[in-house]
Amino acid sequence: MAVTAVAAAGTAFALSAVNAASADTTSDAALVATLDQVFADSRLAGSTTGMQVRDGATGAVIYSHNADQRVIPASNEKLMTSAAALEVLGTGYRFHTLARYSGKRSGSTVTGNLYLRGQGDPTMTYAQFDALATAVAKAGVKKVTGSLVADDSWFDHTPLGLDWSWQDEAYFDNAPISALTVAADTNYDTGALAIVDKPGSAAGKAGVLSVSPANSVVTIVNHTVTGKQGSADTVTATRPHGSNTITVSGSTPLKPTATHTTMVAVPDPTRLAIGVFRDALKRHGVTITGSTTTGTTPSTATTLSDHASITLGQLLPSFLKLSNNGHAELLTKAMGRAKTPGSAGSWSTGLAASTAALKQLGVDTTKITMGDGSGLSRRDWLTTNQIATLLNAAQHRPWFATWYAALPIAGDPNPMVGGTLRSRMVGTPAAGNLHGKTGTLTGVNALSGYVKDKAGRTLVFSSVSNSAPAGVADILDRAAVALANSGAAQSANLMKKELGTIQVKPHVVTRDGEEVECSWVPNAC
Repeated sequence: MAVTAVAAAGTAFALSAVNAASADTTSDAALVATLDQVFADSRLAGSTTGMQVRDGATGAVIYSHNADQRVIPASNEKLMTSAAALEVLGTGYRFHTLARYSGKRSGSTVTGNLYLRGQGDPTMTYAQFDALATAVAKAGVKKVTGSLVADDSWFDHTPLGLDWSWQDEAYFDNAPISALTVAADTNYDTGALAIVDKPGSAAGKAGVLSVSPANSVVTIVNHTVTGKQGSADTVTATRPHGSNTITVSGSTPLKPTATHTTMVAVPDPTRLAIGVFRDALKRHGVTITGSTTTGTTPSTATTLSDHASITLGQLLPSFLKLSNNGHAELLTKAMGRAKTPGSAGSWSTGLAASTAALKQLGVDTTKITMGDGSGLSRRDWLTTNQIATLLNAAQHRPWFATWYAALPIAGDPNPMVGGTLRSRMVGTPAAGNLHGKTGTLTGVNALSGYVKDKAGRTLVFSSVSNSAPAGVADILDRAAVALANSGAAQSANLMKKELGTIQVKPHVVTRDGEEVECSWVPNAC
């Protein structure tokens, strides 16, 4: 391994280790020199920033900088979780939600309880619960003399991951994890409510709120007012710690030009799900005489309806393109349940299953520490070498095409294509070319994936920066653009000159002063 020195005034940035054997062409040598220049940026002073680039066809390392330094990956952790889930569960895996009854049935009356048993399906929207209630009614059940029982025992009852911040409790991307949950929207944001604010009849009048999923469980306090036409929408929603009351306040403009939605996590997803189901049963003429409670479905219970979700392969775009934390954690616990049948799925069993799957893919798991499946936890530690190893190995798995298509694509404006990369690297050689996963927390920026160079060669890369004093996503973007701009027989000076003419815009999205993935802030991507 040769060491390439970089002189950068005012920076203590570590030097790059380069695989000389893989840099034996003019193009690769120029790429190495260009990447060294990109990472000599003084904004990285004092940070730990690693990157590894490999030839996608051979796996040979072209560039390696701090690639064995452990870093916090943020949402790059989802690369590990999604690949492991595809290995453990398979692309055809489906979640199931069942309506079952105990006791005796006589005609349309059940003398016993009705159970709603969940297996962690993140795609159970208001409409899906309505369809499940419709199925119960079509099965001929009109009256249940006992209770409506919510069964979330498929997973354990630990709702939040290790080191998740209490300050983030009400954010929809930090919603509690439950085997019985309801999605607020068709992006499948689980355990949360979507609140749309609309103006009243005139300025000064109270605003109007619509809530999805509609329910009788969560209390909404409406303090919104209607502002003048053309005024800013300042509506926010708050939920105190442990409270089931959401207070919505602020001003919504008269004749708004766009829909404004506020997302809020609920404290008890199970309670919300069973409440939505009970309301649906009532709409379809099914009467429950008893109360709503929680419990475990008897093994002797009779199934009225078994709702199967879309496949894991079909779920992946919502998961990866929108960096959905809930999906990562539900899949982690589902892996735990799959590997320890009969025991409730948990983070401990799920992370063990994930680690074992990654090891089978050739990843050195001795340096990996996982606190959760999404990357929210700052107990997640890995290296860019490990991420690049996974990306390289994934190309040879039967699920790769599905996984690759589900990754965000740089510069594509369609939210379900570009995802968290839709406004990044626009107008550069990486646009429409780079498939990658972002990662953003305060002090953490990550970008890893695949990009083709000018010669059509696939380059596998992983870049993660920790502890820079401000967001450095644009530096990682510039490095990725350099990859896309490489591949021609050009000198290092020419490649650097060309890169200097390509505009890479800064990308920083904050929420309450903290850096976050753009998909976690409505309309921020």
